[in-house]
Amino acid sequence: MLYSLIAVIAGLAILVWSADRFIDGASATAKHAGMPPLLIGMVIIGFGTSAPEMVVSAFAALQGNPGLALGNAYGSNITNIALILGVTALLSPIAVHSQVLRKELPLLALITLLAGYQLIDGAISRNDAWVLLAVFFALMGWSIVQGMRKPHDSLEDDVEEKLDIADMPLPKALMWLVIGLILLVASSRLLVWGAVSIAQGLGVSDLIIGLTVVAVGTSLPELASSIAAVRKREHDLALGNVLGSNLFNTLAVVGIAGAIHPMQVQPEVLYRDWMVMAALTIALFVLSYGFRGASRLNRPEGGFLLACYIGYTAFLVMQVIRA
Repeated sequence: MLYSLIAVIAGLAILVWSADRFIDGASATAKHAGMPPLLIGMVIIGFGTSAPEMVVSAFAALQGNPGLALGNAYGSNITNIALILGVTALLSPIAVHSQVLRKELPLLALITLLAGYQLIDGAISRNDAWVLLAVFFALMGWSIVQGMRKPHDSLEDDVEEKLDIADMPLPKALMWLVIGLILLVASSRLLVWGAVSIAQGLGVSDLIIGLTVVAVGTSLPELASSIAAVRKREHDLALGNVLGSNLFNTLAVVGIAGAIHPMQVQPEVLYRDWMVMAALTIALFVLSYGFRGASRLNRPEGGFLLACYIGYTAFLVMQVIRA
């Protein structure tokens, strides 16, 4: 058990560090290739912040642990909205100016409904996985079109400022891109092994481990980047990190895991975890879209989201104790 715990801690630490290096290298490489800043923000950074969930869930599916794969994806979505945006909004209210993000909010809500529909029969089949991946690639195509049109958008300004700060020579960018990717894979395997071993040792389902420990760990890049963004008053980038990550998690992470290994889904995934994820997604849509004026997540809304996360986690812990 001690070795498993060390594996989880070391795996998470290396995972977070390597994801940051991978994002820096990929963003700088894309900038050298002449990719527009808005496209880098929507595609490259969105992919990079979801890379930990993607690799961890892929290895979990390969090793026959579908609960860990699905728990990691849905748990990360819950963590991103309730914990990360909750903490970020408490530190500094998040104003939403970007029209791109205002388009992504209802899109995320619709994709969450699609995910719930697929869970009704108690399984994520390969056909379900291919549907998710097809929607994902269609969304990426839409993002590329949006980025190449180069409309002025406040998200583009935030990304451009971030890229100017993190500018690096092309050889160094390629080096960090490769090193980050290699360490992402290695640390993910270490993390999955440790998490499964702990779950087996404690008699806890790998779903619960995925929803809590692994989900929080793989969401740490989003937490760090969101807090850094609001401190620099890059509010659209803070929200964009979360929206992009949740879109990637729901479509690509679950899609890749299901394509590798079809998953039987426990009923509580739909009636507990998906419902919490859907309720938080709709709440974020209502709170951020600005139906009654300015689009803004203030401190009371941040406190509400954080309270939801604490309540959900406490409920999971109580279920483990009762079991």
